Amino acid sequence: MSKGLYNKLAGQVGEFLVCAELGRRGFIATSFTGNVPEFDLIVANNSLKTLPVQVKTSRGISWPTSASLWINIEIDEENKCQIDGGNYAIPNPDLIYVCVLLAMPDTDQRDRFFILKKSDLQNICADNYREFISKHDWRRPRNFRSLDNRYYASNLEPYENNWKLFSEQLALK
Repeated sequence: MSKGLYNKLAGQVGEFLVCAELGRRGFIATSFTGNVPEFDLIVANNSLKTLPVQVKTSRGISWPTSASLWINIEIDEENKCQIDGGNYAIPNPDLIYVCVLLAMPDTDQRDRFFILKKSDLQNICADNYREFISKHDWRRPRNFRSLDNRYYASNLEPYENNWKLFSEQLALK
């Protein structure tokens, strides 16, 4: 199986798992299977209040991202380093992200769900990137232009099974 198909299937599985879990919890949820740029699901309560939701799925212990989504980074071509311009004022900071860690098939593992706001994820990703790149004096090993970044299940543990965030966000509408 090609890597692209493998990743696409993981994303679909994650979205359907989140929809199923929300249904178990009394919400209506539907997936758009990757056709909407900013979100993957719409969730509604019995009062017909709705929320968009972004789902990120991993088969490992981390999720890839780009530091440029979260931090204003300038590339200094002359000195071959990066310059931290601070966190971006991101759009939709209250957008709910559900990060799904898929269990391996045919094991006793269970799927794990981490539910947080986009602003929380920004802080995690920005902190992770700064911690990594500062060890290298803001000169990225191998490719000084690379903005590859990761966040890990261990970073998200405070948000594991934080399903109450849906009720809290819908109550604000």
